[in-house]
Amino acid sequence: MENGKRKLALISSRGTLDWAYPPFILATAAASMDWEVGIFFTFYGLPLLKKDFQASVSPGSNPAMPMKMPFGPEGFQNFNWPIPNLIANNIPGFESMATSLMKKTFKNKGVASIEELRDMSVELDVRMIGCQMTMDVFGFKREEFIDEAEIGGAATFLEFAADANVSLFV
Repeated sequence: MENGKRKLALISSRGTLDWAYPPFILATAAASMDWEVGIFFTFYGLPLLKKDFQASVSPGSNPAMPMKMPFGPEGFQNFNWPIPNLIANNIPGFESMATSLMKKTFKNKGVASIEELRDMSVELDVRMIGCQMTMDVFGFKREEFIDEAEIGGAATFLEFAADANVSLFV
């Protein structure tokens, strides 16, 4: 515990809407508890640091995603979608609809958006490290990312995580 603070090290490797929430929720919760927090954004998680990003839900990439979810307007929240993921992926507009419904449900339940959680992370001094190798591989430029993002390699993150009290890959 450097400076007497607990320390949380997170790795974010997915950028879909459902996978974007855990690192930001954990980071803001820990930072609110006066923990030192660092998130390493790598591979598909790296776009979460872009100034302009669009996280969506991809039911096909998450076979555990229940097709009966409390999405949408009141009265339809327990609508059973008996659509297998294999078929849902081939219905035009299904991903957009699922994304829209999830965002609406989160908003109706008072859950902050990814953008709001990222802004809170910045305000709470969460260290957000974008993976340099991933930037190089995918052709991203530094200008595409928020100013508060630090760009570094695995060694940069490992130096931070070396004495973390809690380390999570989410």
